[in-house]
Amino acid sequence: MADQFDVIESGERGRRRWIGLAVVLALLLIPVVGVLSSRDPEPRPVVPAPDPIRSLTRVQSAPNVLNVPAKAKGRDEVFEAVFPDGRRAEVRYPAELDLDSMGLRPFVGVWVDGKYRQLLAPYNGEIEITRGGQPIRSYADNVTLWPRQAGSGSYGQVLLFEFGPWRLAVYDRGQGLTFDQRLALARGLKGRVTKKGYLVLSAGGPVRLAEPGETAEGYPVGPQLWFGGGAGPMIALVPAPGCQGTTAVPVVIDGRGRRAESVCRHGVRIAVTGPRSFRERALEEIQITLK
Repeated sequence: MADQFDVIESGERGRRRWIGLAVVLALLLIPVVGVLSSRDPEPRPVVPAPDPIRSLTRVQSAPNVLNVPAKAKGRDEVFEAVFPDGRRAEVRYPAELDLDSMGLRPFVGVWVDGKYRQLLAPYNGEIEITRGGQPIRSYADNVTLWPRQAGSGSYGQVLLFEFGPWRLAVYDRGQGLTFDQRLALARGLKGRVTKKGYLVLSAGGPVRLAEPGETAEGYPVGPQLWFGGGAGPMIALVPAPGCQGTTAVPVVIDGRGRRAESVCRHGVRIAVTGPRSFRERALEEIQITLK
């Protein structure tokens, strides 16, 4: 009896069985392939261009910069600029430099009880500071404290200020500010936004803003306007009475790993970094008239 169960498939019967199995597997695989093919493909990572694409600069801008429309004057363009201390100036430049669409940010140094700090406008806005997280504490309705950022070297915690659409950051370095000093800075620093979108700052109590011509740590720290950022070329306009006798350029221009050059014209230092043709054109042809 046991022999009838010892069946070895061979010949035509064996082939028929394998064909049947193949048909069953094919029927099972059809819906699986359909499900897989209906899924969206994995998105490819976007690799940013090393420099802004000129044809796109008028439609792309960082969230924490101001693009001021300029008026054409012959082959040049002109607009009125307002520095962080409220000082006004007329800026005239070759249209090819596209200065208005590069976007500008304010900068000024600040002292709190004798400790120097920088008031920086992060190029990409508050996301550079917050990383989508939560603040450590709040010092005022518009001032929050954020943790030290990974890879920030000697920089510590960050105070983030909100003035209308603008975001300013104060990074701790070395001997950090005390709680009382942070509170004084949060209460003593005031900002207003002009009709054209410029940020004008003022300070009181133990907080003092740097004035034109002042330096700290070897760099000019008075009120400035920075044009551009990211991986592209940059220009800094720095009011500095008597700047003919100095060659120091702002830290943002000096510390970008590219050749930096500057010229002093009518009490304003024009500092530039970027391609050689860009630097030469900017230094030779940008004209600034303080008002």
